[in-house]
Amino acid sequence: MSSTLAKYENFLVKNVSTISTLESSLRSITWFLPGRFKDADLASEGLSAALNVSSMYHDTLLTRVVQSDPHWKPILPIPLHTRYTRAWSDKDALYKWAARALELTRFTQLLVEMLLRRRVSDKNRWRGIVFLETVKMILRFTLLKITTRPLLSPPIPERDIDPASLPPTSTHTSPTLAPTSPSSSPPPTPDHLKNNHTPLQPNALMLTPPPPARSDTSVEDYLLPKALTTSSVKPSLLLMKPLSSPLEWLSECIYIMRPWLYAIILSTKKHKDKALVTAFAMELISRNLRRTPSPSAILERDEYARRDREILWYLLRGSVWETYSRPKVEALVEKTANLPIIGVVSSIVKDWIPLVDGYYYYTAP
Repeated sequence: MSSTLAKYENFLVKNVSTISTLESSLRSITWFLPGRFKDADLASEGLSAALNVSSMYHDTLLTRVVQSDPHWKPILPIPLHTRYTRAWSDKDALYKWAARALELTRFTQLLVEMLLRRRVSDKNRWRGIVFLETVKMILRFTLLKITTRPLLSPPIPERDIDPASLPPTSTHTSPTLAPTSPSSSPPPTPDHLKNNHTPLQPNALMLTPPPPARSDTSVEDYLLPKALTTSSVKPSLLLMKPLSSPLEWLSECIYIMRPWLYAIILSTKKHKDKALVTAFAMELISRNLRRTPSPSAILERDEYARRDREILWYLLRGSVWETYSRPKVEALVEKTANLPIIGVVSSIVKDWIPLVDGYYYYTAP
């Protein structure tokens, strides 16, 4: 088994560009599969889950390959999210495995729901959904206990290496990786210049007077994004401050429990509107109780901005979707169905509407 795994890892490193292109192509296909044939939604989600799981393994392997080579280092700075999550994964083994288990659950939850819908009763399907949400809640509380900081999504390092840029068989040249030490020998002088003692005539551009002074705004606009910030020099584990006050802890706990309570209320099939109102109220309470990060806390500000954007998903949930959003989407699809190019997008959206109606995890919090 270990030899087979080693052979696959060697094959991956040698053909990393091809595999990356294949992953991207297959991921695009999953958007067009639903509605094309019987059980197309199951095939699409199965392919998507397999791609997500394999990509997570490939990312781990590529990071290990790059970090194990002492002669190369990345030219571009590592994203703050990657620095922070990788530092915690390296520091605490429980964090690493809890974060991976959480992502694996998230990658496969919709596929599990589709299988449950086809094999068991609706009541048992909702029992399975509540079980998955309970597992996710426990894993999130485990991460919160380890870090004592607001949770990031995703909790694992994202791919910060372009697979297409990695050399397949040699580590002597790469557009995104540079050797740690420059070459010690200067470039040789071309033969046709070795005996050239005649000075060159000055170019006309060198004799032209310089243009009048201009504003340095364009230079500043170019340099400012490349300047180091306080986050660039902070230790990775200090990119996010620990939770300090009881209100901050309460805010994060409410945010973690929100999907679990939403699924439990929905599983009763009697209080759909109550589930939506409860989850939305918990979202707002968590938002109002959380601390206001400082301007230098870039990572925490980005996470809170992501959470604020996800509030828009409530337009696709419960009675809001059934009475407001879905009629408007269906009307827009009908109007644009015969338009060139836009009609293709409309047909894809039309095929996805029944999936939003029938499955919890397409729009779950």
